[in-house]
Amino acid sequence: MRGAAAFLAAGLLAAACSNAAQPVAGTTPVAAAPIIGPALERGDQPSFTYRTGQPPVLSLQELFHPTYNLPIDPSKVRTLLVTGDIIPARGVAYFAAVRHDYLWPFRPTAEYTKNADITYVNLEAPLFSGCPVSPAESFTFCGDPRFVNGLTLMGAKVVNLANNHLTNYGPAGVAATDKLLNEHGMLTTGLGPVAVIDVRGVKFGFIGFNGVGRAIDKTALKAGIARARQLADVVVVQFHWGKEYERQPMADRGVPTPDDPVVIGHDSIDWGADIVIGNHPHWYQGIEIYHGKLITYAHGNFIFDQMWSEETREGVIGTYTFYGTQLVAASWKAVRIYDYGQPVFMNAKDSSTAITTMEAASDQLAKRLGEATTAPIPTMPPAPKYAPEHA
Repeated sequence: MRGAAAFLAAGLLAAACSNAAQPVAGTTPVAAAPIIGPALERGDQPSFTYRTGQPPVLSLQELFHPTYNLPIDPSKVRTLLVTGDIIPARGVAYFAAVRHDYLWPFRPTAEYTKNADITYVNLEAPLFSGCPVSPAESFTFCGDPRFVNGLTLMGAKVVNLANNHLTNYGPAGVAATDKLLNEHGMLTTGLGPVAVIDVRGVKFGFIGFNGVGRAIDKTALKAGIARARQLADVVVVQFHWGKEYERQPMADRGVPTPDDPVVIGHDSIDWGADIVIGNHPHWYQGIEIYHGKLITYAHGNFIFDQMWSEETREGVIGTYTFYGTQLVAASWKAVRIYDYGQPVFMNAKDSSTAITTMEAASDQLAKRLGEATTAPIPTMPPAPKYAPEHA
């Protein structure tokens, strides 16, 4: 390559010298012989990121088919890990009690989830002593306070409490849960204050809002983002939103869940959020890149007893990688729930199908919104077959 470059440079120099001489008046100028150099292949050229040291602009293509390698400076890398809904109630609580093991739901995935700089989870049941234990169908959720040890095991540092079930036992249940989590070193979102965590000099600020059973207060949302922006370098907003059991984000006015998650997500980015996290639909959904920022609409279930369909047994764990304060990469690991409450990582084939489903759902949303898709756009996989109940 160096020889070819030298040959080309010498030829260019000769051409420059030849062009510098003016033709003598009354003579016919002779055309310079063409200079033939080696064809330069695309692979010969350093990438934009290599030349500039700057990561590429976020895109669906880059997130699902990454080509960017982080510069070798681990001091600038921070990771945020996010799970789907954690509901240690009903069947989960019953089988944990039968086993006398409140770490049981968390064990298969804990080594992975605790390795991020910040693990941010959505807890959708109050935890307090005296919570009634029953596997019977009910929509009034609570869990044993010993489940907090599972949250510790999995490395949870911030716990979102802004959802439609945390208040099932009123203000006392909320206060008991918040106190319990704080006593175990976890910050909470959704109760007002911004949760701020300093990761090696970069401050992450977390806020949470519930839009299930009510409209999201946009005035409070805008003010919350502004406050977080004052306190942190990276602003993370988590929402409980959208229609259940759908691959696409949408409102469900019958619940009521009146807000369109796409509109709320866009507003949040416009008002200063750096990344938007979504949960509630109990199915994982696609993602969106809006004005260079990531919106994740739903991660599916993580710990719950919804064994009645394959889709509700599945979820993804998202890892969102920042270089300095800029999100530069994302990856997802798919899980499947077994035995009414224990998520286990999928095998390679099933995991690939889940991520392809996520990509296809993201492309469907992008096409609807007139945004860039991946290329080629994958075919949406068929509905997953029901897996055995036991791992």
